Amino acid sequence: MKDILSRLLGKRKITLDDLDKEEKKTFEQWNAVLSKEEITIEDVKAFCQHYIENIETLWADYGIEHGRKAELIPYHSFCKTFLKVVDSPKIQREALEKNLLQLLEQ
Repeated sequence: MKDILSRLLGKRKITLDDLDKEEKKTFEQWNAVLSKEEITIEDVKAFCQHYIENIETLWADYGIEHGRKAELIPYHSFCKTFLKVVDSPKIQREALEKNLLQLLEQ
């Protein structure tokens, strides 16, 4: 799974040095989750919930530019959708997997 993160950064031609402090923190969290021997659904759910809370905190910060806040919308949407899908029927899970694979191919 950790390979997915590396591939995504490589595809976007982003290095760790290109990330700002906030993005590095997120990368480290994602890397820790993906590096764990066994990842449970509960681990991923907790991570997504924490990430949603971080995004919502940033949205409430008046010192952050509107454009930066707008960039967080897809991440927030993804995490919210993921949390809903985890508890949904198999058909919805398959639709999410298809959507995520399409995102990876873009």
